[in-house]
Amino acid sequence: MLPPGSIIGLIGGGQLARMLAIAAAELGFRTVIFCPESDCPAAQTANKHIVSSYDDTSALDELIAQCDVVSYEFENLSLETIQYIEKDKPVYPSSNALEIAQDRLFEKQFLRDQGINTASWHAVDDFSSLISALDALGKRALLKTRRFGYDGKNQLKLDRPDEQTCQEALKTFQGQPCILEEIVPFLSEISVLSARTKEGTHIFYDCPENQHQNGILHKSFVPSHIPLEVQKAAQDISVTVMNALHYVGVLCIEFFVLTDGRLLVNELAPRVHNSGHWTQKACITSQFEQHIRAICGLPLGSPYRHSDCQMTNLLGSNLNTLKYFLTQERTSIHLYGKSTVQPYRKMGHVIQLTGPANKS
Repeated sequence: MLPPGSIIGLIGGGQLARMLAIAAAELGFRTVIFCPESDCPAAQTANKHIVSSYDDTSALDELIAQCDVVSYEFENLSLETIQYIEKDKPVYPSSNALEIAQDRLFEKQFLRDQGINTASWHAVDDFSSLISALDALGKRALLKTRRFGYDGKNQLKLDRPDEQTCQEALKTFQGQPCILEEIVPFLSEISVLSARTKEGTHIFYDCPENQHQNGILHKSFVPSHIPLEVQKAAQDISVTVMNALHYVGVLCIEFFVLTDGRLLVNELAPRVHNSGHWTQKACITSQFEQHIRAICGLPLGSPYRHSDCQMTNLLGSNLNTLKYFLTQERTSIHLYGKSTVQPYRKMGHVIQLTGPANKS
């Protein structure tokens, strides 16, 4: 167990690292942010900021020398960077978890090996494999790059495409390896936010139900409308995943819930997650504090939810709603300190408590 005053390294300087640094400070830890941008959200809340590219080994050596443990806020990161740090300092989640979660093909193969259901899929490396995959899955499917996909990026919907459309789709992704995934007629989307210690102790938060717009999370709310037995099944899947990965930290698993109650895993996120921001105000222990506890070897905090709530993302396109939210009762505002506003950029979020949680 790391004592207060220990130093946590955080790879990445966005809003997740910003909120992790705040949670770390509340537990008496210090933080060092490592990212290329000098004006990043996390630099406003961390104790120190190393400005460097993620593959600069001399800068990584500086981080290693200063920190007792290292974590990261996003999975689109060079695996070699994490493996380099791991040679000298503990990194949580591990490079093994990162390698699986950052590649859609590896992720699907891992889930299949654990007996966990996903939408049907096929690997796509070229034109002929795309045509074969379309023949196998049907003519309506999603083509996704294996790497660098988040918030609806790097994916295309194919609807009975002709050969020219297929060629253009592959050209759009510039030869990157892809997977083709069946389009699932789901009832709703939920996520399981869980945390696990190195010793294998784990906790879950109540499952939020999520609503997306343009591929970006718009709202999460608890309680969800999903039956408790379905939520329990989703949590059981999370245990299987965490144990198989020897996972340490907070993990988010996003699910499709089908009309018959079956669950399909959509994707894994080896980090704190946008759909868990509501825990900041509706739970005893937020997902950010929980992650810091886990990676520092502290006992996990209570995930108890005392309030029903709704979390709404503030994007550049709806930032004009901020004035309205500032006037609302039982509403908290969390802005990320970003200097540039863009229409689909996450600028902050709002948490509205909608009543006491009914735990009966």
